[in-house]
Amino acid sequence: MDSHRITPLTEGGLLAALTVVIAIASVYVPLAGPFIALLWPLPLAVLVLRHGMRQGIMAMLVAGVALAMLIEPLIALRLVMAYGPLGLVLGYGYRKGYNGIKLFTLAFLAAILGELVVLGMIFAIFGNNPFAMLMDGLKSSFEASFALYEQAGMPAEEIEAGRAQIATGLQLMSQLGPLLIVVLGLLDAGVAFFFGGRILARLGHEVPQLPPFADWRLPKAFAYLFGFAMVGLYWGGTRQIEWLYQLALNADMLALFAGLIQGLALVSTVMNKFKVTGFWRWLFYLLILLNGLFAQILAFTGLFDMVFDYRRKFRRHNGE
Repeated sequence: MDSHRITPLTEGGLLAALTVVIAIASVYVPLAGPFIALLWPLPLAVLVLRHGMRQGIMAMLVAGVALAMLIEPLIALRLVMAYGPLGLVLGYGYRKGYNGIKLFTLAFLAAILGELVVLGMIFAIFGNNPFAMLMDGLKSSFEASFALYEQAGMPAEEIEAGRAQIATGLQLMSQLGPLLIVVLGLLDAGVAFFFGGRILARLGHEVPQLPPFADWRLPKAFAYLFGFAMVGLYWGGTRQIEWLYQLALNADMLALFAGLIQGLALVSTVMNKFKVTGFWRWLFYLLILLNGLFAQILAFTGLFDMVFDYRRKFRRHNGE
């Protein structure tokens, strides 16, 4: 039987080949490519868990060299730098037996680090602000769309109104660069953590889980961050301090995003109490997220919940 066991070197080669396949699919599969790229860290995480960090690093380097020869060196470097640290950290956390919260936090930090490294690499190579390049690309794309609308005979006043709305949105996006990095890091870590856990469970490994969503509690620091952001927005706006206003705007949006997550966890607790499950639960979530007013109210509720802990009051009221 031992002669049929897969050696670490063989398994490392297979998983390195799998990372190459995923990377090629992420480049050449239309529309779904960016979503496929989010799965790139998973083979590295499996390899580090089963055979250690050394094997994971070797597989990452081999995959990077193979991608540089098969696709393009810059794309290969971007994939390795963006997703490699996440896969290695995730596998290391699994191997060390970290709990779900600690593992997800480390994965989130590794994902942000990867995004920052990629942005720094783009700046070093092209000498331009990556966010400015992104905004220019989006602006060109929208201008091409408006040109098609003009040729199709759309009224000029509607086109100008659309241009004004797009310009306002792009200006806001250009100011929310730091928040975009946080959101992308959260997306990368979330996908890797979720699918990595499912794959490892199928392979027979015990994987840590996050607490039930109704028990999620984010730090009070987000509530205080929101208060400081309000002050920063006022001072930066009234005194024309651009860097302070942009910093406070990102802090404000980050705090509201955290408040929304906390608010949804509070709603989940209420739905558990009234035994709302399945389709109706997800419908409530969807209705809240699609309605801007409801989402904003829930975000403020979540910020207050961080300080006053309404769920503890519910339990006291119910004698739990």
